Amino acid sequence: MSVNKVILIGNVGRDPEVRYLDTGLAIATFPLATSERAYTLANGTQVPERTEWHNLVLWRRLAEVAEKYVHKGDKLYVEGKIRTRSYDDPSGVRRSVTEIFVDVMEMLTPRNANAGSEAQVAPISASPRQEEELPRTSPATTEESKTNDLPF
Repeated sequence: MSVNKVILIGNVGRDPEVRYLDTGLAIATFPLATSERAYTLANGTQVPERTEWHNLVLWRRLAEVAEKYVHKGDKLYVEGKIRTRSYDDPSGVRRSVTEIFVDVMEMLTPRNANAGSEAQVAPISASPRQEEELPRTSPATTEESKTNDLPF
């Protein structure tokens, strides 16, 4: 099995599929699409848009957050490790699959885009420090912040 770090920004292909192990550990899986824009070469050749699909795997708290807040079409920023594994399918054919084991996730879709859901703005990490509570961000509304605003 090979392990490499990756950073992706893309759109969720379907709602996360979340399952719980007997120990209560949550695991979420879902695809993320990343795209390269179409462009034209100097000689006039047109290169079409190209979309890659990535299989994301989230564990523990990240899986629980995905279950509540991530939906098909949402834009996400993720950091993780690329892991490739092989297995034999039921017919005995050797298959391999490449997955991104997500360590950090940031939801980029605005809250208003998903009516009724509260998307998180701050990055959510798989580290134990994030276990207590989801990070919440709110704009400063103190008098000091109002008077220190720039005029443009």
